[in-house]
Amino acid sequence: MFPRVHLLFAKAALLATVLLSPPALAGSLTIAAASDLRFALDEVVEQFKADRPGEDIKVIYGSSGKLFAQIANGAPFDLYFSADIAYPRELEEKGLTLGPPRPYAVGRIVLWSLDPVLARTPLQDLPGTDIRRFAIANPRHAPYGMRAREALQHQGIWEAMQSRLVLGENIAHTAQFVDSGAAEAGIVALALVLAPPMADKGAWTLIPDAWHAPLEQGHVITRRAADNPLAAAFDHYMDSEPARAIMRRYGFVLPGEEGP
Repeated sequence: MFPRVHLLFAKAALLATVLLSPPALAGSLTIAAASDLRFALDEVVEQFKADRPGEDIKVIYGSSGKLFAQIANGAPFDLYFSADIAYPRELEEKGLTLGPPRPYAVGRIVLWSLDPVLARTPLQDLPGTDIRRFAIANPRHAPYGMRAREALQHQGIWEAMQSRLVLGENIAHTAQFVDSGAAEAGIVALALVLAPPMADKGAWTLIPDAWHAPLEQGHVITRRAADNPLAAAFDHYMDSEPARAIMRRYGFVLPGEEGP
């Protein structure tokens, strides 16, 4: 009888242990990413998670410059994807990364408008049009805004367009100005006008990359993620063919490849 009683107690104790034990924790990852990646990176994350059920991956999008400032001031991000590789390089210099940043793409800019005629207007002719509001990202902290300014300067119309400019906080915000009609046209990321929500709206013209400095983009693992294997796994996944195929579809020029 006593062995049977002991066995019942042992089973009850095991059941209590199982019921009261906390569940195994899945990996978690928080990514800070330039807003030109809003659609492309969402797809990459979804594909990455397909083989990793239960992983918790959050992506916070914004302007590269503002995200850089947040990380420099201790924001809890594990990975940083910047539209300008200069920002993660500066974080490395500050000792805030696990190593040097790696380039993941070169971005391209386009003139975009819901009015196909405006979208195909030569850049130098814009001051002579009826455009009242022209959208670019804020050049103070958004790499796409810096390149838009350089392209307008290259064509000699930066000063002439000053009174018509509306500045987006980031390149996705800039695209929203055009998409909503708050601006008649703007210079935005190719990756955004190729995204499903915008792909069938208006028209766009690719701006020659010789008119501005390259939009070399880079990603880096932050020092905060030193003990986070999921950060290293996602960092390496960006080199995989499935991830590269997604990036190509959004118009990014990939390392080792030539663009349009």
